[in-house]
Amino acid sequence: MNKIRAKSNIVLGALFILSLLAFIAVENSKVEIKQLWYKEKLEAARLAQKAAGYIKNFRMKQGVFVDDINDPNETALIGQEYTLITTDRGYIKAKLTSLNPNFAAVIVQMLKDAGVKPHDNVAVGVTGSFPAMNIALYAALQTLELNPVIISSVGSSNWGANDPDFTWPDMENLLFKAGIFKFKSVAASKGGGLDKGRGLSPQGRNLLEQAILRNNLIYINEEHLENSIRRRMEIYDSINNGKKYAVYINVGGGIASLGNTINGKLIPAGLTEILPVKNYPVNGVIIKMGEQGIPIIHLLNIEKLARQYGLPESPVPLPEPGDGKIFYEKRYNLWVTGISTFVLVALITFIFISEEKYHKLGNDIVHSSPQNNFKDEEFSGL
Repeated sequence: MNKIRAKSNIVLGALFILSLLAFIAVENSKVEIKQLWYKEKLEAARLAQKAAGYIKNFRMKQGVFVDDINDPNETALIGQEYTLITTDRGYIKAKLTSLNPNFAAVIVQMLKDAGVKPHDNVAVGVTGSFPAMNIALYAALQTLELNPVIISSVGSSNWGANDPDFTWPDMENLLFKAGIFKFKSVAASKGGGLDKGRGLSPQGRNLLEQAILRNNLIYINEEHLENSIRRRMEIYDSINNGKKYAVYINVGGGIASLGNTINGKLIPAGLTEILPVKNYPVNGVIIKMGEQGIPIIHLLNIEKLARQYGLPESPVPLPEPGDGKIFYEKRYNLWVTGISTFVLVALITFIFISEEKYHKLGNDIVHSSPQNNFKDEEFSGL
């Protein structure tokens, strides 16, 4: 009996070791498979990196001071905490996370999932709060050969494009003139409270107005928020001849785009193909577009989006284009997995059959032994 137990333990130990080796082999055999639209994603990320680098070089030539504590990657796309055109509270972690050029690949994924095709018209609303995300969006739009109609709000939250002399319209105009992007905003408002700079000083509101005028944009300057929303819709409709847009994209928390700050939380971050019916406090542009059955891409909760698509938060140094699971998916090598599984199943089957034969043979020997025959004869004679 002890020999049988020892033999069983040896067999079980051998199977355990073989199973462990098979597991290690399968895990180490994972291969990286390119995700859908890999080429477009990589092209967009490289274009975003190029655009951001152009702005940085421009600022360096101007002798602008870069705070390497708050902007550790020295991108010159992280603004100051407070300036005369700072409209809202912003979080530096979100701004640092948005600097990753691979967000352009994430937006490519969203646009493709929304079903856009080359030369589709798309409506866009951006603010000065996330200049790096705006750049990533423009890179994705240009890579996919889309025709955007863009309306900006110039004001910015903390750490955004809040330099009065270098606002978001100044940045996009610089990139447009350099030929990096083929489009820019057609209109702009001050942004901030009521979309007209409420909460800022008269000097701050004047600086926002100057930024709009020096960049030759249609100036949206309505008395009431509802009128500002209506004016934006009129501009979108007139440029697209009243036709339905392929998608509406919002970046940041612009009040005219959202309608109310609460809407920014009610609408999920990322792509929403069918806008959920809810009791929205004010129907901003994003709600009105969604009511027309237009897919929505909402780029506001940046850290959540980064986690969802496998991008790092506040990375230092910045990842290179092509880095992240948005580009590659790890899959098991089918050959290694199949062979390992076959070998283990074959061994277990062989051992099972051998054990069955062994026990059957043992039972036969026991029943055919002289002692058992004698007992059988004794019982048969009774």
